[in-house]
Amino acid sequence: MLIEFSVRNFKTFKEKATLSLVASNYDKDTREQENISIDKKFNLRLLKSAVIYGANASGKSKFLEALMFMRSFANSSSKDSQKGDKINVVPFRLNSETEKEPSEFEVIFSKENEMYRYGFEVDSNEVISEWLYHKPKTKEIELFYRDYQDFEIHPKKFKKGNLAVKEGLIRNNSLLLSLAAQLNDEIAIKVIEWFKSLKTISGLREEGYEGYTMHKTKNAEHRRKILDLLKAADLGIQDIKLQMLEPEKLPNDMPKELKEKILKEIQEDDAEFFSDILTFHKKYDDLNNVVETETFSMDKDESSGTKKFFALTGPILDVLENGYTLVVDELDSKLHPNLVCKIVSLFNSTDLNPRNAQLIFNTQDTNLLNSGLFRRDQIWFTEKNKFGEGKLFSLADFKSEDVRKNEAFEDNYIRGKYGAVPYLNLFENLIHKDLFVANENEK
Repeated sequence: MLIEFSVRNFKTFKEKATLSLVASNYDKDTREQENISIDKKFNLRLLKSAVIYGANASGKSKFLEALMFMRSFANSSSKDSQKGDKINVVPFRLNSETEKEPSEFEVIFSKENEMYRYGFEVDSNEVISEWLYHKPKTKEIELFYRDYQDFEIHPKKFKKGNLAVKEGLIRNNSLLLSLAAQLNDEIAIKVIEWFKSLKTISGLREEGYEGYTMHKTKNAEHRRKILDLLKAADLGIQDIKLQMLEPEKLPNDMPKELKEKILKEIQEDDAEFFSDILTFHKKYDDLNNVVETETFSMDKDESSGTKKFFALTGPILDVLENGYTLVVDELDSKLHPNLVCKIVSLFNSTDLNPRNAQLIFNTQDTNLLNSGLFRRDQIWFTEKNKFGEGKLFSLADFKSEDVRKNEAFEDNYIRGKYGAVPYLNLFENLIHKDLFVANENEK
């Protein structure tokens, strides 16, 4: 499970911003059974979900992008780059000092009943520092610390990494962790496996994972679960069927190169391509009796919200079944607020989420604040100051006498009690300036 993630000097965030999923002691009597997972070994109470609010351009998405960057760079820095390649990292650019400084990322997580702390600093040219700590029991052990190309490594507990350093295999623009995992270092592999279990998707562009969900429907049990979710969402869908792409029915206007590639993969690699999902709806007569079933195309006939929810079902089921962490940018886009609440409820449920999967997402949907689904420590905000610097803070950071457990979170947030809302007084000035009135000289 994700315990904590921190970022500094990345895009909107000049100073260090930390999202902690360690539950607050102030909310111990609020949804303790549903929303909390107990780590008895390390005496931790961990949150199963967290939501981030904030004004437009305040850093909601940029914070999640920081986590996505760390995941991507950890997974691929050694194998997907060459010597001299630039690192695609963006520092805080609205300050003349920080734009020249490295960006820093650190994550703390638990896997297989052990705790890890891993982080690095990078600029566009090289890795400045990198570190990995392992806590199998009560004591945290330093496995390695890197300062540019100088390494201090635990020779017994990080053998493959030690070998890679001795052989001079670590490039200045790649991570030791990434290479050590390629060399089959046991601990490095576990860390990389955790990063791979950190599922990050966009709520704005479901086409990136719709194919994954379509593929899942080939399995009868997965198809049943996906259909159960679709029925529970009250979308009117009674059944679904995967429609395979038939080579002889490829569109005439498809680019020749793409058509040849598909045909080659089908013939030589026995690959399968999906063209659509068919959905089946009840058809009624004038007396509202069911007379037959009507077939719809998911792509052509269903609403954008239905298409998005269908695409989400695959990643959601995968995460719940395996106890992964799901990070979604703009979860509420195209979805009804009540449906978003039901998705959150899946993760908070002790019955439907037995492996303690986690959901982290940002949203503009303030209805969730009054849904009763979240504790104060699960509600986070991003806010940007006049210098363009974003910060991240939790509702639990406020004094208990300032924010009570049962107060109207939505109303108070909208009227600005917690901050993290846009300052819109300039709109009043625009009215007084007659912005939309044609200039007399232009008539």
